[in-house]
Amino acid sequence: MNIPNILTLARIAFIPLLVMFFYLPYAWSMPLAAGLFALASVTDWLDGYLARRWNQSTPFGAFLDPVADKLMVAVALALLIELYDTVWLTLPALVIIGREIVISALREWMAEMGKRGNVAVSWLGKVKTALQMVALLLLLAFPPGATLSLLGVVTLHIAAVMTLWSMVMYLRAAWPHLSRAM
Repeated sequence: MNIPNILTLARIAFIPLLVMFFYLPYAWSMPLAAGLFALASVTDWLDGYLARRWNQSTPFGAFLDPVADKLMVAVALALLIELYDTVWLTLPALVIIGREIVISALREWMAEMGKRGNVAVSWLGKVKTALQMVALLLLLAFPPGATLSLLGVVTLHIAAVMTLWSMVMYLRAAWPHLSRAM
């Protein structure tokens, strides 16, 4: 166990706290949930940076880091789907969650074939993730109808479009291997 892996595990431990803070019946509960989400986002960057800098990358960390990210994002999106209760937030949220499931399965399948590099994280995936995090921070911090939450919904839609675009790119890269397996 090393510090990058501990940071990744902390991100998973933050999930029940995120849910608890989100549902507290106080005016400060949503900004507190957003702050915790922001801290989790920082640990996501920090664990990868430290693992590379200190040469502490491990197979366990390589497995757990994307799982922690996807869990945190999926839980945040689920909370927001309930809060907003509108197709305008639900649709992009489901696109994002669905893409994560598809690409995770694709990466696992490609890894079994020894071709994981064909579906490695791209610059588009990094931009999509950054937009997603900004959108989720805005949506978690501000109640529905607030100007900044509306900006969060627009940003989430942009992230969902980029999500679909990146999924198409990953599927195109994997298509030669997928089509041979059919």
